[in-house]
Amino acid sequence: MNEPDVIVVAAGPGPLLTLPGAPTVVAADGGADRADALGLAVDVMIGDLDSISGERLQVLERRGTRIVRHPAAKDATDLELALDETVALGARRVLVVASAAGRLDHLLASLLLLGSDRYAALELDAHVGEALVHLVRGSRTLAGQKGELLSLHALGGPAIDVTTLGLAFPLHGETLQPGSSRGVSNVFTGWRATVAVRDGVLLAIRPTPAPETAVA
Repeated sequence: MNEPDVIVVAAGPGPLLTLPGAPTVVAADGGADRADALGLAVDVMIGDLDSISGERLQVLERRGTRIVRHPAAKDATDLELALDETVALGARRVLVVASAAGRLDHLLASLLLLGSDRYAALELDAHVGEALVHLVRGSRTLAGQKGELLSLHALGGPAIDVTTLGLAFPLHGETLQPGSSRGVSNVFTGWRATVAVRDGVLLAIRPTPAPETAVA
């Protein structure tokens, strides 16, 4: 994937990752701690600040991090607020780093959030635990490795006229419905795969991306 304009780091544990460079790092509340563990300097921290200590907050303020506070009784998750911030910053390519641990409802909400129409102008990718996730609107070409798994899921409605190249089980102008397992467990046949959709949104999930191609 292309180098991002913004990396968004959500709270929660996860593997150590080798990440591409980015001009701006936005932490979703306690994601500031994960950012530190990944060697990322936080430019903006946003959220209700319920998962970060006062001492840690003071450290960020001394570093010059911009703190955007929201009330605890809010209508959006910290990750959603962080993604909205990337839009306000004028980002075009965004990489999200999120945890696969913790509450199932939060994980599901985060995956569905990536497909929101509000972020349709963004090229969105996400590390979610060990998995690498891509949002596909129109066409995306993904660097991978022969034998690597790739699953396609329609979000928010049918994904119409889906066509793939470089996968063992090709799709030729097919429609994938939300809730269908039709696109699960496809396989890279080489170093690249292209996924195209004429109308709709696809979540392309690589559950165990090859280490040398995970952030290509």
